[in-house]
Amino acid sequence: MTTTTAITRKWHTTAEVAAMLGFGLSKTKMLVATGEIRSVKIGRNRRILPAWVDEYVQHCAANASAERAA
Repeated sequence: MTTTTAITRKWHTTAEVAAMLGFGLSKTKMLVATGEIRSVKIGRNRRILPAWVDEYVQHCAANASAERAA
């Protein structure tokens, strides 16, 4: 009997995050470069945790709510 274990991805590329957020790649890279979306550099590549994408979305939603309240 063989069991198969599904491995869930732990990191996203900037291109994957751009697609998730509906942004262009250059805008996403700018958000990463300015630190608005946290990332780590692994070799020559940037990787982003799913929680960091959620953190950015929550930050944007909170700012939108604050602007509406003002």
